[in-house]
Amino acid sequence: MSALSRAARIPAAAAASNSQLALEAVGLKKVYRSGDAALEVLTGLSVQVFKGEMVAIVGESGTGKSTLLQLLSGLDRPSDGDVYFGQRCLGALDDDELAEFRNREIGFVWQSHYLLPEFTALENVMMPLLVGGRKEREAASLAGAALADVGLAARAAHRAGELSGGEQQRVGLARALVNRPSVLMADEPTGNLDEKTAGAVFALLQDLHRRHGLTSILVTHNLPFARRCSRILRLHDGALEPVTAASGHDLGT
Repeated sequence: MSALSRAARIPAAAAASNSQLALEAVGLKKVYRSGDAALEVLTGLSVQVFKGEMVAIVGESGTGKSTLLQLLSGLDRPSDGDVYFGQRCLGALDDDELAEFRNREIGFVWQSHYLLPEFTALENVMMPLLVGGRKEREAASLAGAALADVGLAARAAHRAGELSGGEQQRVGLARALVNRPSVLMADEPTGNLDEKTAGAVFALLQDLHRRHGLTSILVTHNLPFARRCSRILRLHDGALEPVTAASGHDLGT
């Protein structure tokens, strides 16, 4: 896609703030094929997310919210369209370049924490650093600081199975942020937690977002949490539409 055609898709009102654009999706389509059948999940979706925003993506189950997050983060490639981080087009990166970019620039938090049970909290948080080429001693120091940042310094030597659900998700947050990414993406980060623990984890996520100057994109079914974000977008019929935080019935969850 040429720079001119890309510019044509940017609303005039946003042009003046374009230097503050964290990421942009342009004309994203995702089609899954099985034999002669084709399922179009995203139908030419475009969205802009600005630096410092915390954006909630809501919508009914099965509408493609997780698919969208995977495309925005470069974990999957679209059938058509592009994702830009600043001037960098993810579609122009080969698989190795994309993996390096994700490791450096994007933190991920999932509904399931995906901790390695045979490793300690510290070792789990060290993993992205070691993958990125950091020396073990440096990785351990940075991972320890990240665990302290989420209030788990005293649990660093405990294995994943020895931690509560909330503690495991906090380890997941520490792991997501240990490389100091610019963007945090979270897919139902409190979905497996009880109400009280979920509230504490979401409050921590908001605090980390502010303190680390993050841009955050969250998929959630939790309407009170969505209303605490700076903007809510509803995924419906393969496209995103803005909704007001006050109109819960419009959120489509």
